[in-house]
This record gives sequence, structure tokens and C-alpha cells, in this order.
Amino acid sequence: MSQAIARLDLPTQTIASTSGKAREMLESSQRSLGFVPNMYANMVNSPGVLQTYQLGYELFRSEGSFTPVEQEVVFLAISRFNGCTYCMAAHSMIADKMSKVPADVLAALRDGRALPDARLQALASFATIMTESRGAPTPEQLAAFKAAGYTDRHALDIVLAIAVKTLSNYTNHVFHTETDAAFQSYAWNAAA
Repeated sequence: MSQAIARLDLPTQTIASTSGKAREMLESSQRSLGFVPNMYANMVNSPGVLQTYQLGYELFRSEGSFTPVEQEVVFLAISRFNGCTYCMAAHSMIADKMSKVPADVLAALRDGRALPDARLQALASFATIMTESRGAPTPEQLAAFKAAGYTDRHALDIVLAIAVKTLSNYTNHVFHTETDAAFQSYAWNAAA
């Protein structure tokens, strides 16, 4: 991103600084992840943002039509297009440690290069097209995506991923969210 991004004047929350639904969500994150991600600590300033993000994220992961590797390809393609340094770091770590994305695929996604796997490249390209076109691909673009073995259901699941990443990417932009220590070894620079 080439222009300066405004910063919201809201505090990064903690379990101690919150109450009610906000506190419950942060406590749940602490229990399940072992820490409260900085992104969640910012999102919870509007509990509906965090709750919507978490629900959409969980549904994309558990009810969607993509494999774990494909899920990361989608999330990383969208986050790269949106220039979200936080999500690029977080999803790079998840891709490497949890989803087992091949190292050459992850490196290509992070660098914006063609992926060494044609099917995953078609997926990354279509996720980017859907993001850039605001959900308005051409018939030819959709046909190319389907020719790679994907379906209309896959295209619809990309819409869900875009919604989830819009919440996280945009929140991280306006908060200038600091990358958590857990993701620091996967730090990413949008200008690179």
C-alpha cells in the first residue's frame, strides 16, 4: 500500500479491560489458542466484528469445499492482494505448520509468483480475481477456474473467504496491527 493509512483511536483490548461478550470472546481465544491474537484484541472493540469474523472463519474451515492446503491458498491470495502484513504472517505460519502447504507453494504465494502446481495456481488466480473484481468475474475467468477442476460451490466459498478476510485485513489496516510473536518468523512486507 503506497499511501498512509489512518489509524483508529481505539485501544488494543485485554481480557482485563473488557467485560461481557467481549471478555468471553477473548477468554475463549486465550483458552483455545494459548494467547489472544493482537487482531482479536483490536476487533473486539466492536464485538460483532470479532464474532462475525470467527463464525465465518470457522464455517469456511469446517463446512467449506476446500482442503486445508486450498484454504490457505485462498486466504493468502486474498490477504496478499489486500496487502495485509498481519494476515500474511499468520496464514503463512498456519500454512506451514498446520495445513502442510508445500514450501515452494507457500514461497510463491508470499512472493506473488506463479505457483508450481497448476490447479493451486488456478485457485490463487481466481481468488485474486474475485477480490479485485469485487465478486464480478468474467464468464471466461469462471470457466478457466472450473476447467482446473473447481465448481460453482468453490467459487461461492471464495465469497465467504473474501468476507472473512475483508473483516480481518481491513481491521488490521486501520489498527496497524502488530504481528504477534507467534507469527513473527513469518513476517511479510507488502512492499517486497
